[in-house]
Amino acid sequence: MKRRFSIVLAGLAAATSLTAAPVLAGGPTSAEIINDAATPGDVISYGMGPQQQRFSTLDKINTTNVKGLVPAFAASLGGEKQRGQESQPLVYDGTIYVTGSYSRLFAFDARSGEKKWEYNARLPDGIMPCCDVVNRGAAIHGDKVIFATLDAHLIALDRHTGKVIWNKKLADYQAGYSATAAPIIVKDMVITGNSGGEFGIIGEVSARNVDTGELIWTRPTIEGHMGTLGGKPSTMTGKLNATWTGDLWKTGGGATWLGGTYDPETNLLFFGTGNPGPWNSNLRPGDNLYTASTLAIDPDTGEIKWHYQTTPHDGWDFDGVNEFIPFDATVKGKPMKLGAKADRNGYFYVLDRTNGKLIGANKFVMQTTWADGINMKTGRPNFIPANRPGAPNGADKGTTVFASPSFLGGKNWMPMAYSKDTGLFYVPSNDWGMDIWNEPIAYKKGAAYLGAGFTIKPIAEDHIGALRAMDPVTGKIVWEYKNKAPLWGGVLATRGNLVFTGTPEGYLKAFDAKTGAELWKFQTGSGVVGSPITWEQDGEQYVAVMSGWGGAVPLWGGEVAKTFKEISQGGSLWVFKLPK
Repeated sequence: MKRRFSIVLAGLAAATSLTAAPVLAGGPTSAEIINDAATPGDVISYGMGPQQQRFSTLDKINTTNVKGLVPAFAASLGGEKQRGQESQPLVYDGTIYVTGSYSRLFAFDARSGEKKWEYNARLPDGIMPCCDVVNRGAAIHGDKVIFATLDAHLIALDRHTGKVIWNKKLADYQAGYSATAAPIIVKDMVITGNSGGEFGIIGEVSARNVDTGELIWTRPTIEGHMGTLGGKPSTMTGKLNATWTGDLWKTGGGATWLGGTYDPETNLLFFGTGNPGPWNSNLRPGDNLYTASTLAIDPDTGEIKWHYQTTPHDGWDFDGVNEFIPFDATVKGKPMKLGAKADRNGYFYVLDRTNGKLIGANKFVMQTTWADGINMKTGRPNFIPANRPGAPNGADKGTTVFASPSFLGGKNWMPMAYSKDTGLFYVPSNDWGMDIWNEPIAYKKGAAYLGAGFTIKPIAEDHIGALRAMDPVTGKIVWEYKNKAPLWGGVLATRGNLVFTGTPEGYLKAFDAKTGAELWKFQTGSGVVGSPITWEQDGEQYVAVMSGWGGAVPLWGGEVAKTFKEISQGGSLWVFKLPK
């Protein structure tokens, strides 16, 4: 293979590389990215494959030897910009790429941990991220590494030097838009969503040319808004005023802030949508499509092929953004193409991914006081009307109700994993509730658009967080590991019969995938809210994770957050392997 050499020059936005090093010409193609799950020598996509099952076929680290896992190196992000580090690293061509808080991107040598370069986005004053200054990861294609920023831009950098190749504005940050999700690459397009659901924005999925950043199509998530294709209007999303009253669709929310998955077998993108605006559901009668839903989108045109709404007329901030993971299983003797989603509302859904038909819905948390199950014929929740927050009385707040899960969810953003060996999903979940009430509210550009108040409360004495192994066919919890603090990091499963995840207390832990027995842990020095990965390099298996406490819990968690206020902040990439 031809190789070339590059020397990274110092710049204002890209830091220096201390040594010249051989690097691969070209880089991952769209076809190679789609095949990521089958190539354990690298990690070139968010979720370790387009379906984002977060499962590795590597087994050199396994249940018999994981207790010997030791650090290979730790690399600090440096500076004072610590806060939440929710990124998933990428690994390619001897380099680890990882995003950091405040819209930064780093390249580290995968063998030594030496920093090759650093890019800092020039963020304006007045950005309005709802839930910490986090970033969840990047995409890589060819010689580019691409990520989104808190001022709602999408930026492509030269992966060798960190210099800007293109920089595109996604939306107006002054209206409350931001971007925190890792983009995905499909057919030489960069597919991404948007953030800002607490500000009355309009959710959207967009596709751009990976080489130029030029817009190909857009798909708004709220009924009444027009999509585009090739720079021209395409089709309206849904039907104007079908499930929205008056002009409320203009500030309807439905942000796609967690990004999406892609299934090559059905050629469908799956994007979840966030809460409707405002939170006060008494102001917006109707189902409020397509908020709190999963959308199946044609990547070639941006058209919605099917949808499933997990929380119609949401009144508890139960965003439906959580990842929809394709998998295959046999149900009642019939092989099926399925997808699973552990929703913020506390139910674990299994759908036919070809058409969106509900196959199963089971509770994966301790309690769901807002509904007492899901109707399998209609697919709708069995609401408990008395547990919906009451309407405000003039200037006074409405009736307070207790709701569980809390608005931070039975599972929030943190991605689950699926093991092809055990057939189980490993769900990072939380058991908590909240007192919630509605308040008067009116839309104002760039201002919070809630119309609700809340106080989060624990509901169990011994834990909030719980890593749960779910059987998607039976809907049963096979095992669970309880954690005192909320779980807020992603999960990794491997053929070594291992499941890895981190805790706010600072540990990266490994569990037996079949039994849930804790087999190993390492203290990283700060809370782990990132997503672990694994890959093979020089004949050895490595595991990596970001450490750095933050995210929504310390900002929105109220009394629960005070319980864990002593957790140290941080910003480091930790890499582990077995000693030779």
